[in-house]
Amino acid sequence: MALECFGDSDGCNLVLLKVEDLSIRFGGILALDSVSFSVEKGEILSIIGPNGAGKTTVFNCITRIYEPLKGSIQFKGQDLLKVRPHRIISQGVARTFQNLELFSTMTVLDNLLVGQHSDLPYNLMDAVLRLPKAVKQENGGAFRAQDVLEFLALSGYRDTPVGSLPYSIKKRVEMARALVSRPDLLLLDEPAGGLTHEEVGALAELITEIRDDQGITVLLVEHRMSLVMEVSDRVCVLDFGRKIAEGPPAQVRQDPAVIQIYLGSTDAQT
Repeated sequence: MALECFGDSDGCNLVLLKVEDLSIRFGGILALDSVSFSVEKGEILSIIGPNGAGKTTVFNCITRIYEPLKGSIQFKGQDLLKVRPHRIISQGVARTFQNLELFSTMTVLDNLLVGQHSDLPYNLMDAVLRLPKAVKQENGGAFRAQDVLEFLALSGYRDTPVGSLPYSIKKRVEMARALVSRPDLLLLDEPAGGLTHEEVGALAELITEIRDDQGITVLLVEHRMSLVMEVSDRVCVLDFGRKIAEGPPAQVRQDPAVIQIYLGSTDAQT
């Protein structure tokens, strides 16, 4: 699918993800109210806002966990709302979750192999009979997993059951499981949650490396404003399900509406 291009001929920006007029209701609550934004290829866009603003709901609509009331979601020119939820990752969209969704009794490596299962094009019979096609694909998957482990400095935990790892390492394993699918777009949902100040600093470097070294576009939902302001190219602000501001971090930081609802307190800015 061709990406949408906008701008003049010398400065064409490619739109990887385009969300338009997205709305969803839960009972009597309008969780998203005509939200629109786009993510350009190669950028880091952050979505911020108070608790209950609709940030994770946006992610859940993109990954087809929720069915929106109205609106459209275009990824690389394709209508994601016509893609079955289990096929989203094979389209090039991967995500992490606020609450870790790892297999605690499995090793780090096995968690990563599960993370790329949808990208291994062999059937159950191939796997059961250990046919050459299946063996080749599994070996390739293991090599890919090892590359990601090395990139995220997780090689030392390769054969360790995830349940025995420190929380900060588990967070990194979940990011590794998303990266192993070789996504074009990575959705990071509160990756700094539960991390120390030093760990957040390392996370900022890592997110930038994912974009710069791996060529992966990043859509970030985060409460830690120090992280958002350091890594983001643009910031989109939600409040009660509506977009109230969007622009470069320095511009958004100075927006009176944003200061009032989110950035006004000292706690929010640290």
